[in-house]
Amino acid sequence: MKPSFANADNTAGANIQDSFVPQTQVKVKNSRLALSDKQLKWEVSFKKLLIIMSAVLLVLVLGVMVTLIVESLPSIKALGIGYLWGKVWDPVSNIYGAYPFLIGTLLTSFIALIISIPFSYAIAIYLGEYNPKGWLSDLLKNTIELIAAVPSIIYGFWGLFVLVPIVRAIEIKFHVLPYGIGIFTSSLILAVMIIPYGASLGITLIRMVPTPLKEAAYGLGATRFEVIRKVIMPFTRSGLFAGILLSLGRALGETMAVTMLIGNTSAIPTSIFAPGNTMASVIANEFTEADHTEYLSALIELGLVLFLVTVVINLIGKRIITRFTNN
Repeated sequence: MKPSFANADNTAGANIQDSFVPQTQVKVKNSRLALSDKQLKWEVSFKKLLIIMSAVLLVLVLGVMVTLIVESLPSIKALGIGYLWGKVWDPVSNIYGAYPFLIGTLLTSFIALIISIPFSYAIAIYLGEYNPKGWLSDLLKNTIELIAAVPSIIYGFWGLFVLVPIVRAIEIKFHVLPYGIGIFTSSLILAVMIIPYGASLGITLIRMVPTPLKEAAYGLGATRFEVIRKVIMPFTRSGLFAGILLSLGRALGETMAVTMLIGNTSAIPTSIFAPGNTMASVIANEFTEADHTEYLSALIELGLVLFLVTVVINLIGKRIITRFTNN
């Protein structure tokens, strides 16, 4: 019986397919392996780049700290630990005490923080929950960004011409010496400057709250205020507290606006309306006037104290954030 041409063709086609398909599969497999190797190399290189950048950042921070310590050594050796609670700052008599400036820094920063928190949270809740879209929302967000972008020297001028007369009128009404400038005035201007930091972060976090959580609360009969208080605020509390820390860090290091409004006196402030000084403002005012080594070293040590205070406050804040998050 003669084989049919159809069977012969099928057999030939099968042989041809068997001879070519494995080679094609091998080529595809090799190309995939090559692509995987290339992706793996890029992944390893990218990871190394991230590690290097992180290490550079760590080295920069440590470098700043080491530089401050080295340049502060003459003051540390001459004054010792008593420098921190010394109440007199008199470069003429070569007496240096950082306590008045430490108090002034903490007072202005924390008063500004207390004033700014209600405004930051109110703006964040309104733009994040009540009015997330629309022309008014866009206008307010642009205004917040503008407030954060205005140079501090402009705030200083505005405070001198606007806030000082208002504060002086308040002081006269309450029978306080009408300085106008002082701790309270500088705290007000700081509060205005740090509002955008907490508000911007708060808006982002509130908008990230999962919609099913809010809808479930509404489905159980909760009002919008109850949803904000019992769902949104607990969900975002760690991030909102991080915004507070960011604002506090900005307030601790502010220089020019505070220098123009705080009064620049080395005495310990007796009230929130009294003139004072911060560590940053003292450094800005007197650094170019330091005419001998111990004076210059005392000012640099003041910068070291400010650096350490900022680090300690941030560490405490991180601990509180961790505790809130775990609870």
